[in-house]
Amino acid sequence: MVMKEEVKKITVSTSPCAQLTSSYHQCFNKWYLEKFLKGEWDKEECVTEWEKYRACLSKHFEVKQLARFLEEEADAGFPKSNG
Repeated sequence: MVMKEEVKKITVSTSPCAQLTSSYHQCFNKWYLEKFLKGEWDKEECVTEWEKYRACLSKHFEVKQLARFLEEEADAGFPKSNG
């Protein structure tokens, strides 16, 4: 029987954007802990990581005809990628 943590590891490692996901989450978590919680924040923090991650998602969503989810995300006010 596969444990829940094992399933998560398998899913993350097989994701086409896994490394970009990890890079963005690491950047975000560092920013959140070291700056945001101390009242210091910059909107430009982690933008490069976010744009690379979003571009990867966009590419793979288009292949699977799911791009509308990213369009809805943009309409909700999340940062939009320039790529």
